[in-house]
Amino acid sequence: MLTTPEKIAFLLLVLASLYFGGGALLRVYRAIRRGQPEDRFDHLPARLGRALWQTLTMQTVFKKRPWVSLLHAFVFYGFVFYLSVNLVDVLEGFFPIKARGGFWNGYNLVADLLTALILVGIVGLLIRRYSRVGRKTFQWNEKTPLHEKVRHGIPTDSAIVGGFILFHVGSRLLHKAAQAANLDYGPDPYQPVASLASALFLWVDVDRIVIVEHLFWWFAIGSILLFIPYFARSKHIHLFLAPLNLAFKKEKPGALLPIARDFEELEKLEKFGVARLEDFSWPRLLDAYSCIMCNRCQEVCPAYTTGKALSPAAILISERYELNQILPDFAAGKESPRPLMDFAMNEESIWACTTCNACIEVCPVGNEQMLHILDVRRERVMMQGEFPAQLNNAFKGMERNGNPWNLGADKRLGWTEGLPFEVQTVAQNPEAEVLYWVGCAPSYDPRAQKTARAFAEILHESGVSWAVLGKEEKCTGDAARRAGNEFLFMQLATENVATLNAAMEARPKTIVTTCPHCFHTLANEYRDFGGTYTVKHHTEYIAELLDTKRLELLPMAGEVTYHDPCYLGRHNGVITEPRQVIQATGLKLHEPARHGKNSFCCGAGGAQFWKEEEPGHERVSTNRYRELKGTKAETIAVGCPFCMQMMNLESAQEPEGQAPRVLDISELVVQNLKRKPAEAGEATD
Repeated sequence: MLTTPEKIAFLLLVLASLYFGGGALLRVYRAIRRGQPEDRFDHLPARLGRALWQTLTMQTVFKKRPWVSLLHAFVFYGFVFYLSVNLVDVLEGFFPIKARGGFWNGYNLVADLLTALILVGIVGLLIRRYSRVGRKTFQWNEKTPLHEKVRHGIPTDSAIVGGFILFHVGSRLLHKAAQAANLDYGPDPYQPVASLASALFLWVDVDRIVIVEHLFWWFAIGSILLFIPYFARSKHIHLFLAPLNLAFKKEKPGALLPIARDFEELEKLEKFGVARLEDFSWPRLLDAYSCIMCNRCQEVCPAYTTGKALSPAAILISERYELNQILPDFAAGKESPRPLMDFAMNEESIWACTTCNACIEVCPVGNEQMLHILDVRRERVMMQGEFPAQLNNAFKGMERNGNPWNLGADKRLGWTEGLPFEVQTVAQNPEAEVLYWVGCAPSYDPRAQKTARAFAEILHESGVSWAVLGKEEKCTGDAARRAGNEFLFMQLATENVATLNAAMEARPKTIVTTCPHCFHTLANEYRDFGGTYTVKHHTEYIAELLDTKRLELLPMAGEVTYHDPCYLGRHNGVITEPRQVIQATGLKLHEPARHGKNSFCCGAGGAQFWKEEEPGHERVSTNRYRELKGTKAETIAVGCPFCMQMMNLESAQEPEGQAPRVLDISELVVQNLKRKPAEAGEATD
């Protein structure tokens, strides 16, 4: 189809496009390589297979915004097929090939229909982007720190990318329409959209239709070659990098990695945490380039939702714009010109994060926004010594007395007072089957102590052999680690692992805890310090006891709603078991709109419980409590001592008699335990 001069011009354009576009992509690769090493290459075939499946099924995209996701699917699947479409179009241009008849009929039909769907999808997405709804979705709180080029850059980039897709696909459609109007080709029943569009060229002279055909071929294929050099700067680069990001995503993004293997290695480090772009590990820099700027993470962020300065989307987008701005120098190995706190974050935003993991869970391209914040917290605490003053008391308590309440270890077993049976320690019962890790809140907080006593009664009633560590138990260090104090966490983790390993010598034990934060840390993070254990949340264990008939419940009447703790449901996927226990009680469960992995945070995580909440239009706990109360259930069931405290804080603001009661699931169970006959007789006496 092409003339010889056209072929020469095309080849020159290809070379120029590859030179400039390839150079830009190479700089992006080198920029990502500037990140610090992190091993994400284990089980590589499985990783790649999972990423391919997630990408092709678009399951991560369809988690939210189903109609918008459908429009995106039109564009995505169309462009996947267009890889072959553009190749065939080039071959038709260079060689005397007519891709019609036989095999090509099905191929042309799919290409034709996908062309229409791409155009429908991109028009719909552009309308949404620039409509009032879109402007609301793609804006930020005035307090949110943001790179100076973002507010104008994103609409411009969206217009360029959207305009390219419209122009490229529209030109390809008109190229095929011109072919259908060409007597050498004629209409094709297997290209119904193009054949219909050929009516646009009925007025074109037969001798000139070839010029029109050539013109739109150049528009379609040439626009790709012109776009390639810009591709690396655009959000469209996520087409290549998002699948890689999904492949290299951590199995449990909320489980943090230590900054050193031991204290000896820690002492050799000259820098802790992240202050500049090059301090990030390479997956963090890949996050910035994979981000599609959809703001889904912002929509589910408890801090942003309640008017705080933090936006996880703004952090990654700002990092991306800074990288684009300094890319040649940064890729060449030069130091970035300014710290992250100058363009992507500020003190208010980094300390507003509750580490609920909602941003990571909802991200369609596998970004780990929360980890960016925690990396910076480490630098603020361990290098600068700058953190909210209220955290100082918690840090001192954990360091001196092994708990953030800063109470003595001699009070660790205070919660056992009033129980009608002895609570044995591991020293007294080394052959115990279950080790109940009580945790700091149930040990020292009066309200959480009721949960500990309820669960102790359940263990006692089940007949299982169990014990506690007693005075030997210390805080797991969850709050210290989420607050950036990695040194303190390592100290506590090392001591606890030594204690636990000693406790396991006589007999390996299942560790059961009523605190999701302890559960998460013991199960996922102590492995890095030599502690690999079987750990269960008490709702999981109660469900097992009920299933094996070691516990029986009398039927209960009433209505209950359940609040999924972030560190239980979203971080660790324990969603079904708490509901099984509630179902076993006979209570009617009313789910709030946000539940399971989509649950909303209580506001206590990420060490927030130990400091004042950043200013916003409401507290995170207020937002969540309002939703739970809106179910009209008479009881709010929880599975976390910190969620319990936050919900009680809100219910205490209600007029007397108008607030639902807040109970741990173990308290619901113990109220209606079918007691052993002997105990029933003793109680009667």
